[in-house]
Amino acid sequence: MSANVDENFLRTQRVGHLATVDARGRPVVVPFCFVYDGKAFYSSLDEKAKKVSPEKLRRTQNIRVNPEVALVIDHYEEDWGKLKFVLIRGRARILYSGKEHGRAIELLREKYAQYRSMRLENRPVLKIVPWRIREWTAE
Repeated sequence: MSANVDENFLRTQRVGHLATVDARGRPVVVPFCFVYDGKAFYSSLDEKAKKVSPEKLRRTQNIRVNPEVALVIDHYEEDWGKLKFVLIRGRARILYSGKEHGRAIELLREKYAQYRSMRLENRPVLKIVPWRIREWTAE
């Protein structure tokens, strides 16, 4: 990761956008809640209302076909002199259980109070290991 990236920004932002690509090259972008531990980004496929199971979500299917993903984490203000975004390109994996899965859930619950009452232990967690991170600020 670039030494110039503001890790505090990555750890404190509440929402990002995840881009995946299907087998035919069609992109899909979804908002997502995440945690960053300094090495990887984690996001739970949680209990919020979805029309299909986590396994059938388009992002899950796309990651199985093509694990290369992009994330955008941004800060917007009407004063465009305060704009900032980070573009992350990385490789995604789906975690179903194990020590890393459990640690990701702990971190997500620390950051998001809403997750404390959800049963996440049996839900998949997306892990994204960045291979490129670029930051842009208007300053």
